[in-house]
Amino acid sequence: PSPPGEESRSLDSLESFSNLHSCCPSSSELNSDAEEAVVAGASSGGPTPAPEGDRPAAGSQLLSASKERFPGQSVYHIKWVRWKEENTPVITQNENGPCPLLAIMNVLLLAWKIKLPPMMEIITAEQLMEYLGDYILDAKPKEISEIQRLNYEQNMSDAMAILHKLQTGLDVNVKFTGVRVFEYTPECIVFDLLDIPLYHGWLVDPQVADIVKAVGNCSYNQLVEKIISCKQSDNSELVSEGFVAEQFLNNTATQLTYHGLCELTSAVQEGELCVFFRNNHFSTMTKYKGQLYLLVTDQGFLTEEKVVWESLHNVDGDGNFCDSEFHLRPPSDPETVYRGQQDQIDQDYLMALSLQQEQQNQEINWEQIPEGISDLELAKKLQEEEDRRASQYYQEQEQAAAQV
Repeated sequence: PSPPGEESRSLDSLESFSNLHSCCPSSSELNSDAEEAVVAGASSGGPTPAPEGDRPAAGSQLLSASKERFPGQSVYHIKWVRWKEENTPVITQNENGPCPLLAIMNVLLLAWKIKLPPMMEIITAEQLMEYLGDYILDAKPKEISEIQRLNYEQNMSDAMAILHKLQTGLDVNVKFTGVRVFEYTPECIVFDLLDIPLYHGWLVDPQVADIVKAVGNCSYNQLVEKIISCKQSDNSELVSEGFVAEQFLNNTATQLTYHGLCELTSAVQEGELCVFFRNNHFSTMTKYKGQLYLLVTDQGFLTEEKVVWESLHNVDGDGNFCDSEFHLRPPSDPETVYRGQQDQIDQDYLMALSLQQEQQNQEINWEQIPEGISDLELAKKLQEEEDRRASQYYQEQEQAAAQV
């Protein structure tokens, strides 16, 4: 969905919402013809690291050099970080990277369930798939009953059948009722098989009754279809319900709500390594001292060894960069920074959540709401009040941080 602030969409533009799961086309997709002819470089042993003196200084030069070494293949650069006192690889992402594959692989690498050769600098998509396939085969439980074994083997067979989709995008369809609630698709088996939790934060606030009623238990795709159907209906109540649902999608186009952020923080376990889905993108996520962090995998930060995590503390995506020990670490090169994130001051996230929840629980002054107001107008007023409170709170926090 497009950023919020636009006027109500037409039926034609609404149909663009259904592109939710066309996630991150990989560069291998663009070079598929060339890749079919190249198999020699995809051995699981990995490429030989370049000598110290031959390493290009900039990420763009590294990418250019690696493409020459592996023509026609999707090549990803490896960033080595000090994670829990151990030198650990992180797969970085170029502009067309297969985000589901990288998010899953980085979870397994940070959990040390998959290990790469020391000082390995680049890896191809084919090698990543081989490492992942080998891990799935090796991770088969040993002491299980015959029924459990048959069930596991069936799941493994189903997962292997769709494993190639990790390079181009998965069919993931969120529901707005819970951070781990997705419409079931065969692709979900991969996360179950690997025992990697999959989360999202696009939730309806249960305190806003009209939006709860309009959205119901619909998945994203079902809600888009419902909106189109309602707007074509002769029933005024259905038309109003359709507009309320459409307004919800417009106002939450970042695919993360404050209620969803609160629920995420409660649901994710301390120290848990998981995958977070938002805006057609899969990210590696963890929780440290009550605060959520996303792994920084953008290739632009390849040479920024101290930039490892980015805090997830609001719905706008303005996070604080941190090192592997979650200490605030602005990038040394301002050119690599976007959206002014290096100016943000780290805040006590638990206190922020507590105060935010208090503000959201404050009752609306119903006496100020005129009689005969429509459902749509009421939903708009409730949403505006919630946005106003959230905006006011974060402005106060920024002012306090500036004084510090």
